[in-house]
Amino acid sequence: MWCDPSILALVDHATALLDWLACAARGREEPAARAARTLGPGLSERVAAAGAAGHVLDFDDTYLPGLAHLSAPTAPAALVLGAELDRDVGEVLGAYSAGFEAMGTLAAATHPALYERGWHPTAVCGTVGAAVAAARLLGLEREQERSAAALGLLRAGGLQAAFGSDGKSLQVGMAAAAGVHAARVAAAGARVPFERAAAGFESALGVRPPELFQAEGLAVAQNWIKPWPCCLQSHGAIEAARRARLEGVGAKGPVVVAVHPVSLRAASYDDVSDGLQAKFSIPYLTAFTLLHGPPGVDDFGGADEEARLLAAERIELRSERHLGESETVLLADGHELRVEAAPGSPGRPLSPEAHAAKLRSLAGDRLDGVLDDPARPASVLLAAAGLA
Repeated sequence: MWCDPSILALVDHATALLDWLACAARGREEPAARAARTLGPGLSERVAAAGAAGHVLDFDDTYLPGLAHLSAPTAPAALVLGAELDRDVGEVLGAYSAGFEAMGTLAAATHPALYERGWHPTAVCGTVGAAVAAARLLGLEREQERSAAALGLLRAGGLQAAFGSDGKSLQVGMAAAAGVHAARVAAAGARVPFERAAAGFESALGVRPPELFQAEGLAVAQNWIKPWPCCLQSHGAIEAARRARLEGVGAKGPVVVAVHPVSLRAASYDDVSDGLQAKFSIPYLTAFTLLHGPPGVDDFGGADEEARLLAAERIELRSERHLGESETVLLADGHELRVEAAPGSPGRPLSPEAHAAKLRSLAGDRLDGVLDDPARPASVLLAAAGLA
């Protein structure tokens, strides 16, 4: 079987799942999530809609070694299918954990090759993560699981070109639905050789998937819980600008921001015209933070014109390959501020109080204690997040 949830750090998985639920509770009224809900009441449609809701804010947890949101496709697959099958919270958490770890193995093994070719790892790897989560709930045997994962590889897709548009969250929701579909047809008897699917994936996408049954370590141990609702690769710049603002540095003269090249691929917008694009612009987010402090969910209802002007006139972005992927250096007024890892990273995790405040800001008190009772019906989780 896939990684046995009994040996996984279920407390950390529960934290990540709760974080995703809160993001989905707030994100369900965003345009992309509302559009996805119009597709109909079928299982695949409901999985896709939940997936869009949980990812649309770009506030959900992120796994840096694979630069992928591991909860984004695995949580909706486990939750919606779990509720459909009348499973309990404990079973859903176990399935989610298995999918999360399998997806982490695939994302880490294919990074940075996928990113360098313009693929969106969350969507590409998400079909497999969702397939594994669904396979666990369906009670598939090993070879059936391998067929489900193989079908997930065959359905893999999703491009970085979607960043800054509704397409980003929608393609993640579609990946979640594709994974659930793969597991269901494998349960019904479909058989697909994993090795052949892996070879085809390599031929098309340029990188070989690993043997997922041989995962080592825990992806959740390297997971980020975000403090800010925007691209993770902008968080170093936001943290550096936050420090500069506190120290009175960088508000008047030129500001140079140096980041790893992968950050420029992820957050590629120089100028922005709306809130979705703003989430993927390092110059804009640096300027916004210097002016107003770090952004919150409500700050992405549109583009701040003062921040746009400051970004255009004073922020210079540089690509420095010697920097770490999450590292940022900000130079302003003769000062250098270096951020090796922003808040929310494994080395600088959010405090329980800070994470509780994030959850409360997104979902009020609706999620209080929802994971405390493993025997509680999974449908309760969907209802608490407004996804039922």
